Amino acid sequence: MAAAPRTLFVTSALPYASGDIHFGHLLEHIQTDIWVRFQKLKGHRVIYCCADDSHGTPMMLTAERLGEPAEALVERYRAAHAEDLAAFHVDHDIYYTTHSDENRACAELIFQRCRDAGLIFTREVSQYFDPAKGMFLADRFLKGTCPRCDAEDQYGDNCEKCGATYEATELKNPRSTLSEATPELRSSEHYFFDLGKQQAFLEGWTQKGTLQPEVANKIKEWLGAGLRAWDISRDAPYFGFQIPGSDNKYFYVWLDAPIGYMAALKKLVAEGRSQGVSFEDIWAADSTAEVHHFIGKDIVNFHTLFWPAMLEGAGFRTPTRIHTHGFLTVDGTKMSKSRGTFINASTYREHLDPEYLRYYFAAKLGPNTDDIDLSLDDFVARVNADLVGKVVNIASRCAGFLHKQHGGRLGAKIADEALWAEAQAALGPIGEAFDSGEYAKAVRLIMALADRANQYIDAEKPWVLAKDPDQAQAVQDVCTLGLNLFRVLMTALKPALPKMAEAAEAFLAVEPLTWEDGQRWLGDHPIKPFKPLKTRLERKAVDAMVEASKAAPAPEAKASAAKAAPTPAAAQEGAEAFITIDQFAALDLRAAQVLKAETVEGADKLLRLTLDVGPLGQRQVLSGIRAAYEPSDLEGRFVVLLANLAPRKMRFGVSEGMVLAAGPGGKDIFLLGPDRGATPGMEIS
Repeated sequence: MAAAPRTLFVTSALPYASGDIHFGHLLEHIQTDIWVRFQKLKGHRVIYCCADDSHGTPMMLTAERLGEPAEALVERYRAAHAEDLAAFHVDHDIYYTTHSDENRACAELIFQRCRDAGLIFTREVSQYFDPAKGMFLADRFLKGTCPRCDAEDQYGDNCEKCGATYEATELKNPRSTLSEATPELRSSEHYFFDLGKQQAFLEGWTQKGTLQPEVANKIKEWLGAGLRAWDISRDAPYFGFQIPGSDNKYFYVWLDAPIGYMAALKKLVAEGRSQGVSFEDIWAADSTAEVHHFIGKDIVNFHTLFWPAMLEGAGFRTPTRIHTHGFLTVDGTKMSKSRGTFINASTYREHLDPEYLRYYFAAKLGPNTDDIDLSLDDFVARVNADLVGKVVNIASRCAGFLHKQHGGRLGAKIADEALWAEAQAALGPIGEAFDSGEYAKAVRLIMALADRANQYIDAEKPWVLAKDPDQAQAVQDVCTLGLNLFRVLMTALKPALPKMAEAAEAFLAVEPLTWEDGQRWLGDHPIKPFKPLKTRLERKAVDAMVEASKAAPAPEAKASAAKAAPTPAAAQEGAEAFITIDQFAALDLRAAQVLKAETVEGADKLLRLTLDVGPLGQRQVLSGIRAAYEPSDLEGRFVVLLANLAPRKMRFGVSEGMVLAAGPGGKDIFLLGPDRGATPGMEIS
């Protein structure tokens, strides 16, 4: 019996409204959107809300510098952000702003309820004041001499030279970065949220499965050290909401930012676009709906301590799950404007198909907070090998025969019942992987099914059968199964590739695919003429994007060493690949167990190895060791895998790494093995 539909309220963290949408934002919004689209495919009711984080001193100062009202500035950025995200097929139900009447009302309500519950108090604080600008200074607007090592030109909270952290009042020779004036130490009354009173609640909430294990462990450390009161107010001038009953105090931006999730829903409900869901359906303390937040690990403290503490104190429900991801690097290093790897969404979409990036992020994202690297070489290789070489290839190979010989009509017969059953069964673990955030695992399973489909077509050879008029029915049967397998693959890929799925639906002449459609046979059915669903990604287009992203030319800059080893030159059977000692030091060597070994039809020297690499999942490797080993002798054996080679499209398929061997060749090839006691995926040094 199918599970009852769920009601899900889902958010991505709010981009700050003073800069462009870049790859870091896209990682999170694409991750969220894939999860949302999967849940919708499963028939659940999902509301996906986001907004710009619009308040704070930086917004006020930026508007002042540009000579325009802050309200106009934040709306201009909001519209640009919404356009960029929509171009990457991120399907928000609403993309709002925290500078809204709805957010003001929600913030004031939560503040009042928490004050009534005894969670808010006031006390005097001492902080630096800029007499020239007439404002108190946040730490980022102070510079001076480090009180620990005497390094000059250091910020008001930490020293970049010695790494010390300190209070702004400890800084020697302080100056304002806004006016260069010498700041004055002044006293001011601030509002505080008594986080310590919520300690017991937070100890329970953070350890009940709402957080990933590594996040829960980090929060446990913070809770063990004790929680300090949280300063939730800022002095005028400040762009934000004035605290009720005060003359010159404003809510700190991090108080009203997450409340923006609630405000976006209020706006959606007021506009009648909330699918019949009310505000109380989601946020009432006894709500049976689910609330899911997707965030980066840099804002974990706000979403796992301050936010649930406020909600609980104000009598609202708390989040069901916080999905935390790691940071993004490009080619093994931090995103850099000088290297052209700090890439904005608008620059990317001038050069490349947004779905290429959606697919690549899906292929890299796991359920943990590990950092994610976008290797540009691997990006090109995966798109071309997987989407073009595997998935699109199935449709293009089969459609032509059906139009030439059968009027563009699928047959009724299931030519291989076992293979069709295998494809239907595959959707179960693929769906489980998407639901649990294991997108990389889902993609591996999808591509394994694509390999099976291509192997079936290769084995049946419809291009040979088509030459014999007596085999016309066989051609239709083979191609019908091939396109049904393609339909299953597009059902599974639809969360990551919604536009490609739309094109596939049009080609197959079917209604929009649901997850259950993957279990249904499509027979005796007309199809449209095939048009390419995706084309090969050219490296020159990627290079043009990188060049366009550079802040300034740097012709003499030295290339930084990449973490990934170079792709081997061997692109054909029997070719050799050589690497230097320096390159060898960068290789990621892993113990891998051979799950399956098989010959490669049409290749004299190759074996296709399916390897278990533990946490890295399964890999397929094409290895030129056929003369030295029988496939049956290899299954169960451990080998050493070069795991960080980019996938390589070869004549007989894609090879996802290289197994290490020694010897002169022919029968004298000896596979290297790890030490006894090895486990799949174990690093080898």
